[in-house]
Amino acid sequence: MYFKQVTGKYGEDLACEYLKKLNYIIIERNFSCYQGEIDIIAKDTSKNELVFIEVKTRTSFKYGSPIEAVNKNKQNHLFKACQYYLYKHHIHNLFVRVDVIEIFINCGIPHIRHVKQIF
Repeated sequence: MYFKQVTGKYGEDLACEYLKKLNYIIIERNFSCYQGEIDIIAKDTSKNELVFIEVKTRTSFKYGSPIEAVNKNKQNHLFKACQYYLYKHHIHNLFVRVDVIEIFINCGIPHIRHVKQIF
C-alpha cells in the first residue's frame, strides 16, 4: 500500500472513532459505485439523519487544506453516489446531509475538523 493510501485509511479510521464518540452509528465504509465513492455512511442519532461523509487527510498544506480537495467536481461525484445509495437501498423520507471531516496530521498528532452540510 502506498503512503497516500495508508494515510487515507488511517484518517478514515480516526474519523470513525471520532463519530462513534459523538454517538453516530457507522453503517458502511467505502461504498463504491460507478458514480463515485463515499468514505463513510453513518446515522447521526441526535438528529436522526443519514450522513454521507467524505474524509480528507493531509500531512502538510503543500496542496492546500483538506477541504479544498472537495471541489465542485468531487462534490458532483459525491452527490451522484449519494443519490445512487439512496436509490439502491430504497431510502425515502429521511433527512440526509453530506459532511466533510478534515484530518491534518502534524508531528504524528491528528487534528480533526468536522464540516457539516457542505451542499
